[in-house]
Amino acid sequence: MPAPAYVAGRQRTRLQVSLMVNFFLLMALYSGVLGVLLPNQIAELDPGNKANNLALLFAITSVFSTLATPIAGALSDRTRSRWGRRTPWIAIGSLLGSLALFGVSLMTSFWSLIVLWVMAAVAYNSMQPAMTTLIADRFAPEARGGISGIVGAGMTAGLTAGTVVAGYLAGDAMLAYGLFAAAIAVSCLAFIGLNREPSSAAMPRRPIAWGEFVRGFWISPRDHPDFAWAFLSRFTIYMGYQAVAAYLLYILRDYIRLSDGASNIAIANMAIVTLVCLVASSLLSGWWSDRIQRRKPFVVAGSLIMGCAMVAPLALPSMAGMWIYAAVIGIGYGMFMSIDIALMTQVLPQSALGDEGRDLGVLTTAVNIPQILSPVMAAALLGASGGDYRVIFIAAIVFVFGSALCVLPIRGVR
Repeated sequence: MPAPAYVAGRQRTRLQVSLMVNFFLLMALYSGVLGVLLPNQIAELDPGNKANNLALLFAITSVFSTLATPIAGALSDRTRSRWGRRTPWIAIGSLLGSLALFGVSLMTSFWSLIVLWVMAAVAYNSMQPAMTTLIADRFAPEARGGISGIVGAGMTAGLTAGTVVAGYLAGDAMLAYGLFAAAIAVSCLAFIGLNREPSSAAMPRRPIAWGEFVRGFWISPRDHPDFAWAFLSRFTIYMGYQAVAAYLLYILRDYIRLSDGASNIAIANMAIVTLVCLVASSLLSGWWSDRIQRRKPFVVAGSLIMGCAMVAPLALPSMAGMWIYAAVIGIGYGMFMSIDIALMTQVLPQSALGDEGRDLGVLTTAVNIPQILSPVMAAALLGASGGDYRVIFIAAIVFVFGSALCVLPIRGVR
């Protein structure tokens, strides 16, 4: 592999801003669709089965997403074109995903809705590892805390902004889905136009030997313990976070006892509080991490703060507790997200073949797998407890605190 072509000057600034905008819109799409629009659609189709149907949708979606992400990352490593290795995946994934997403708004049955949403999720999850790998491709390791903070701020702000937009537009599904679909498609096409990737056409071609290709997705914990601990840390924190996030709308309706309309407005207003806290936390943490060249303390602190946020609705089962949750989760999640990407790029196994896309795709499954397991776990806990949403918060606290413990054994990153 040739030496990495790291960006500098205006090109670096443009790429930083572009990545932040793209990840902002992608996370806004995920949070708005998964947190508000799909739960509303599912509740309208079958109110009595809404919790189980939502868990089923998350599980099916995440199975396909978990497979698509590392495979697309590995294939992007092998892509040879005049436009580079990552650009074709970003362009095609964004366009196909947006077409399928808009189709979701037209569906009138649960299974047709799942088919279209799965198609959209596969396309977007084929695009996402290509964008993430650009951080490892184009930024020097010592600068990745700053770019991670900027991208993390965009991601966490997007998670909040998407909930706000979807909450206020929930009454017009076609407009809401169309807005998210158009925004990410236009943004991704602008991204590849503004940030031309070096051609990969002259790079040595890597024919796919399928046995070796499949075996490459197994990264030995014994040989690469830092990678394994980073994977486990990501997995546990998302098991906890996703359990609450996936059911937040139903928590407001069935635990806090808000009406359907009031819950849509409340989830949007809570997201605004979270937005302010997480943007400040994310940017400050990324800057501070680069200044002292340390990653682990920020990831550990972010995990612990997120766990504390989830205690608030247990102690105060009212909107007061939810406001506290919204603010504190923003601080903790912003801190975690701002450093998480930098930490992940620094625990990748060193490869002379350029397998960063594959390896980051494997790490992304630590986010996707909880999307399968966490809603199913939450639905099972609700069923066993007679619909007591407190059990979801308790389980989430255990997982999120456990994430902090998993970061401590990492040795290759300070």
